Amino acid sequence: MDRRSSYQQIDHSPESEGEDEERNINRDETPLDSGVIIHVVPENEKTRWNHIEDLDSFFSTMYHYHQKHGFACMMLQEILELGQFIFAISFSVFLFHCIDYSILFKDRISANTGKTSISDAILPIKECLASMGLVTWISIAVASIFWLLRLVKVLYHFVQYWNIKSFFNVALKISDNDLDNWTWHEVQKRIIEVQKEEEMCVQKKELTELDFYHRILRYKNYLVAMINKSLLPIRLNIPLFGDIIFMTQGLKYNLELLLFWGPWSPFKNNWHLKEDYKKLNERRALGRSLSKYILWIGIANFVLCPLILLWQILYSFFNYGELLKNEPEALGTRKWSLYGKLYLRHFNELDHELDARLKRAYRPASKYMNMFTSPLVTVVAKNIAFIFGSIFAVFLVLTLYDEDVLTVEHVLMIMTVSGSVAAICRSLVPDENLVWRPESLLTAVLAHTHYRPDSWQGQAHKQTTRTQVAQLFQYRAVYLLEELLSPLITPYILCFHLRPKALDIVDFYRNFTIELAGVGDVCSFAQMDVRKHGNPMWQTLPQNIFHKASARPKSSDIKTGSINEEIPLYFHKYTQAEDGKTELSLIHFTLTNPEWKPSIEADNFLVALRERAEREATAVQSKNNPLHACLSSMTSLGPEYQDIVSNILKSQISNKASMQAVYQPARLTSHTSFNEQNLSSTSGNTLIRRNVSRAEGPLHIGERGLLYNLQKAISGSHRSFNTSAFGSGRQKMHTTQQTAPPELTAVDMSLSTLYLHEIHHKKILMLSQLKTANENLRQRNSLQNLTALPKTGQERAPLLSHSDSSLRSTTR
Repeated sequence: MDRRSSYQQIDHSPESEGEDEERNINRDETPLDSGVIIHVVPENEKTRWNHIEDLDSFFSTMYHYHQKHGFACMMLQEILELGQFIFAISFSVFLFHCIDYSILFKDRISANTGKTSISDAILPIKECLASMGLVTWISIAVASIFWLLRLVKVLYHFVQYWNIKSFFNVALKISDNDLDNWTWHEVQKRIIEVQKEEEMCVQKKELTELDFYHRILRYKNYLVAMINKSLLPIRLNIPLFGDIIFMTQGLKYNLELLLFWGPWSPFKNNWHLKEDYKKLNERRALGRSLSKYILWIGIANFVLCPLILLWQILYSFFNYGELLKNEPEALGTRKWSLYGKLYLRHFNELDHELDARLKRAYRPASKYMNMFTSPLVTVVAKNIAFIFGSIFAVFLVLTLYDEDVLTVEHVLMIMTVSGSVAAICRSLVPDENLVWRPESLLTAVLAHTHYRPDSWQGQAHKQTTRTQVAQLFQYRAVYLLEELLSPLITPYILCFHLRPKALDIVDFYRNFTIELAGVGDVCSFAQMDVRKHGNPMWQTLPQNIFHKASARPKSSDIKTGSINEEIPLYFHKYTQAEDGKTELSLIHFTLTNPEWKPSIEADNFLVALRERAEREATAVQSKNNPLHACLSSMTSLGPEYQDIVSNILKSQISNKASMQAVYQPARLTSHTSFNEQNLSSTSGNTLIRRNVSRAEGPLHIGERGLLYNLQKAISGSHRSFNTSAFGSGRQKMHTTQQTAPPELTAVDMSLSTLYLHEIHHKKILMLSQLKTANENLRQRNSLQNLTALPKTGQERAPLLSHSDSSLRSTTR
């Protein structure tokens, strides 16, 4: 059934109407309904940061301030970007109107009888201005308006960043020079402590880690959820190429303008959805309005298409021209596509956490894609590289013999083109020492990216799987081509592909938006509620509940509400996140924020997963053990992973782990003073913790991770963890105050990912075997019924399904 119809079925169900009424009651009880937070504070208690109205912008700016290395770096970058824009426009106008190319190319002799210089080819200012036409002046006017708007934005950012700088220096007591020695996890903990004194948020006395992520990633979580439910992105069916997923920076900007922060967006302000979007009876009117707005934005993109296209060409030329000259083979390298970054992103995952994962997955993904080579392309590439390489070699030898060869017309161009073509063709020739191991490489990619469709399981060697991976991990040349074509294709997509989905977008906002006190309206998927948005195929559930949940509800059951008698509401297919997004996001968030207290259902899921892993860790090794299969697949991920796996497997065999190094996580309790939490106060710790601003989560091992619990289960120790496999030069850690390497969080998440995927795969096989057994039983029963028929009935068994078979049998 199409997901679009599934949204509509939820809309008309009694459960949805009840939820709408409940949301209306809750909104009446919260001051967020007005969109303005009013809080009266006595004069003697007022501070600079008491009652910040727009906490979304405040926390988001704080995060970017920390990640971009402080006030000086951020302002310098923005000022240089203003200068870069002026340079690009001025230089482009200069190249088009202020150079006499006939003199530069010596098609016409200049008045200077001597050697031609650059100044001879430059036209006077009057001639340069006279040559400018109407199109040029319109382009300059539009660029000037855009530059002035950016200048106003930079001035606003100056005031905003200065306020954030004061907050870091005064409230958090963190100087800009020391930002790189603080992880975001530690900055976040300090903000939680400051909230108790400053009361930045007046509706909640204490903030949680999830509150920060909700505010920083409010719109990003909606976008990730829409992609997870296949509402976005747009898929184009192009002849000879098939289905193409088109997602560029220009299209993404238009989507965010329409859906989040634009004047016609569904949001009333940064943290509050418009009330009409929460009402079922307004869905069709809102759908028509949103469709009209999408049309107008599409028309605006079509009108501005020439200017945007011209800017894209100029920017790409100035940005990548030098790279193409010196490293033309760089076009043959790959990068994670914009769609890939959104598809592979967890709910509540910050930018630096996602970038760290994708960087670790880059090398195995490149090796996997390079294994798929076309023999025909290889043969052609080798011959073309031989021809153009020979041309380049001949001219190179001639220039070494006599440098006057360079003065001959077009010699430099021939050398440049021939060398570039030869380099590009050689990049298409596979490495002759490449080993064919697609399954292990794709597993290594999965360990870092955490997501893959079920169709990839056991199909890593097929071209269809490679094509789907290429949509996530595309050639840099394809990325540049898509960005260049984006001004032309974006208006078409908005007007003819996004407009028909306007009603589905309205339904998505209503069905998957919840209101939280002190936070506002957020995407319900971002709550990581395994009860509502989880999938039993990705969970450790009782067998009887699992079988009930696996059944697909009928549309008639949903409308009448009788589905609650057979299948719990939280097992509805329509509210489940795809590909285990809810479960994996929950595990990732608990590892990066170990102090966060999840809900009862989420905590039960995590505890059940850890307990199952502990049982399987001490069990006898077998093929049906998901943990052993997971550990076996981790041996190909690198030396760090091999050390951990061998350590665990050795402990499994002997069941007596020799604890060569003892590490106890350094916990920061609520009784710890604020000054004691400054982990970079001593010179020793500063040396260890240098440049850790991009670290994922805390620098210690949490007890919620599988690594800690597996070692505890195997060794029988409840207070120790073996980390002898980590540290530079495999150094042992003997102190309880020393922090563990940040790689441990990534290793723990990779282990959890592979383990959860193994459990999911086992359940799929179980359901497949159960389905096969039921079909065999049905066929066996049918055969037994046939043997019980009379002899004439047995002869006419092939006609039993015919409408007149019984009549023929009686008349015979």
